[in-house]
Amino acid sequence: MFKHLRKWFVTHFFGHSRQRARLVSKDGRCNIEFGNVEAQSRFIFFVDIWTTVLDLKWRYKMTIFITAFLGSWFLFGLLWYAVAYIHKDLPEFHPSVNHTPCVENINGLTSAFLFSLETQVTIGYGFRCVTEQCGTAIFLLIFQSILGVIINSFMCGAILAKISRPKKRAKTITFSKNAVISKRGGKLCLLIRVANLRKSLLIGSHIYGKLLKTTVTPEGETIILDQININFVVDAGNENLFFISPLTIYHVIDPNSPFFHMAAETLPQQDFELVVFLDGTVESTSATCQVRTSYVPEEVLWGYRFAPIVSKTKEGKYRVDFHNFSKTVEVETPHCAMCLYNEKDTRARMKRGYDNPNFVLSEVNETDDTKM
Repeated sequence: MFKHLRKWFVTHFFGHSRQRARLVSKDGRCNIEFGNVEAQSRFIFFVDIWTTVLDLKWRYKMTIFITAFLGSWFLFGLLWYAVAYIHKDLPEFHPSVNHTPCVENINGLTSAFLFSLETQVTIGYGFRCVTEQCGTAIFLLIFQSILGVIINSFMCGAILAKISRPKKRAKTITFSKNAVISKRGGKLCLLIRVANLRKSLLIGSHIYGKLLKTTVTPEGETIILDQININFVVDAGNENLFFISPLTIYHVIDPNSPFFHMAAETLPQQDFELVVFLDGTVESTSATCQVRTSYVPEEVLWGYRFAPIVSKTKEGKYRVDFHNFSKTVEVETPHCAMCLYNEKDTRARMKRGYDNPNFVLSEVNETDDTKM
């Protein structure tokens, strides 16, 4: 009891002061910034304007959306006013009765703006219209119509593409809050639980991990965020997962694993970040999406396993209780992976016999001194 209270006290009162910098947040966002980027490199973002607009936040995207339409309406309103002014169609020029204006019923800048709006969005109230008197007005009408279609297509397409981005589908894939280390199938494993909150499947799902840590090469070079591959599997493999219910993925801690030389006491002092990726294709849209999360040493629990989450009801249906999704249960676990392998090796040696080539059997003649 005292052990658990001490762990809770240390976690809640001293854990916040020891928060580690992480590259990937729990919800998958990357914590990185680029500095000293040349102006020429920044211009590349405007060359790929489509991706730049899609990556914008909604408040900036809606600002561009409103500005694009209002700006084009007002700009062409000024052009229509200029046409009417040059042709002297405005009331201030006192046109004659038989005067034919370029655009009917344009009396000022406001009416020119309204005509620009009606033209670009093809409202067509019928009160203001272009006459055949001016070729300039006809050319301006055609140009505004074509440009209006381009603006409508680009902005509406950008809004629709952002709404239907597979990134939003990734929000319905969730990982457990903690990773655990315990025995599974007689092997010491690092386990993580992942769940799909929708009933639609992810096709061709593939899961893998990267261990990020600072390493020093034999030449003395310090590599920050050095990446080490971490293989995660389920009982059926790590590809084409049948992701209909929550899965517990695990990484076997063998001599080739970077966790092999860690122990229960040394794990909190380690400096690493485990990033887990799940790639798949959305069944409904056929778009590829990626879900990611990360775990730091404080979020890896040694000697625990996940509580059961799937049960079967009396009606024959399978029920998933997400209340126990991140719940862990303490279990008996070896002190370290090396200890488990040494224990297995000792047991294997006890079952095997060994020939001693230096062993020589010498015959001894026994005499019977007992007389009858």
